[in-house]
Amino acid sequence: MTGPVRIIAVRHGQSEANLVWEQSTDQPLRYDRGDDVVTLTDLGRAQAAALGARLAALPADETPEVVWCSPYLRALDTWAIALETWGAEPLPVTVDERLRDREMGELAPYNRAAIRAYFPEEAARFDAEGPYAWRPAGGESFGDVAVRLRAFLGDLRERADGRRVLIVAHDAVVLILRHVIEGTPDAELAAVDAHAPIHNASASTWHAVDGRLEVLSFNDTSHLA
Repeated sequence: MTGPVRIIAVRHGQSEANLVWEQSTDQPLRYDRGDDVVTLTDLGRAQAAALGARLAALPADETPEVVWCSPYLRALDTWAIALETWGAEPLPVTVDERLRDREMGELAPYNRAAIRAYFPEEAARFDAEGPYAWRPAGGESFGDVAVRLRAFLGDLRERADGRRVLIVAHDAVVLILRHVIEGTPDAELAAVDAHAPIHNASASTWHAVDGRLEVLSFNDTSHLA
């Protein structure tokens, strides 16, 4: 058993929350819509369709055979639109909780400016611990995300042995997936910052060589041009 022969990991298209955060710039903002039910903007839907066109243009021996998807609506919608544009027959889809976005706990409704304004003690912890070690109250650090993605990849190795896999998830998932696949110790998690930010509807591809996944392209948005 060698695991998947190819993994394509994509971030969902632009979501309603992404747009709200972007428009807030440095102004404190509270956004109360639940993270799991936020869906796509018009731009996000167009990005998902472009992703589908990218999949349709792949050679037959590179197209995904099975899909693993975050349970969050924006990821599910991205896959549904991409599949419709691709025009392929429906693929087996596994919705996996471990592919959810990083959980921000009690601070989930707030942007960074609001956290600094209303929760100065958390902002101080963030500054002291760094963005990758910091665990917000009731939430996850990036190290916590790495733990669940290691478990996910362990299961994927068995369940998708010899298959080409599409993963539809979130920026934190794609970013930390690279860290986990490369086998980097969590003490070096901050080094993944060199690969951030993960763009909406970007595609990152790994191919198995001698049983080891090697990155072919990362955070690629050429299909969105």
